[in-house]
Order: sequence, then structure tokens, then C-alpha cells
Amino acid sequence: MKKSIIISAIALCFSVVTVNATPVDTHVSYEAVPYFKVNSFCVSIAKGDLETVQKLISRGADVNEKSNGMTPIMYAAKFNRTDILELLIKHGANLKAKCDKNKTALKYAKLHGAADAEAILVKALDDAKKAKKRK
Repeated sequence: MKKSIIISAIALCFSVVTVNATPVDTHVSYEAVPYFKVNSFCVSIAKGDLETVQKLISRGADVNEKSNGMTPIMYAAKFNRTDILELLIKHGANLKAKCDKNKTALKYAKLHGAADAEAILVKALDDAKKAKKRK
């Protein structure tokens, strides 16, 4: 009987304490800051916006400038943007450039299952090798 009275008294104390508790204002404001900064040229490539890519190239965008550690040709290969890939190759994109993770555009195409982009890159690399032998 003593145990039941003691347990009931303890339970009553806890219930009184929780009923009288006042909420604490815990409103916290967070500001989202993007961790990765990708330039508009590479974003356009990733989205497949050929028209914007053409405009940016005509306005002097560097087809070999890295954005978030990757060159534009790597974005085109990763997202299987074949028309943009051919355009970048035509404008002198470096096919053998490596990203910050030591991968080439061809490696990105293979990793992401971009078979069409992979075929274009293999052909372009072969053509470049043949042209080099002729010189």
C-alpha cells in the first residue's frame, strides 16, 4: 500500500509540473546557402538548353572553364546532351581535360550510362588522334 501511495504522489508531482510548464520560444531562422556554385553556362548545358548555350558561346563563354570542378563538356557528357556535346567539340573543348575528381568527360558518360555521348566522345578522340598522327 505504501508503494502505491508513493508512486501516485510522484506521478501527481510530474503531472502538476508538466501542466504548469510554459513553452519556450524556440523559433530559429535558417538561411539556405548553396554549397555548389555552377555557372549559368553549365546549368544551361545540364538542362539541355541548346539555344542559350549557343548564345553564350557566341558572346565569348570559355568552353573549357571549370564550374564546380567540371568543364562544360563533362556536364554535356554526364547528362547525355549530344547536340551540345558536338557543339562544344566544334568550338574546341578539351576532350582530355580532367575534373577535380580526376575524371574525364568520357568517364562521366560511362558512369552515367550516356551511351550516345560516349560514342560521340570516342569518335572525337579517335579523330583527334588521327589528326595528330598526320602532322
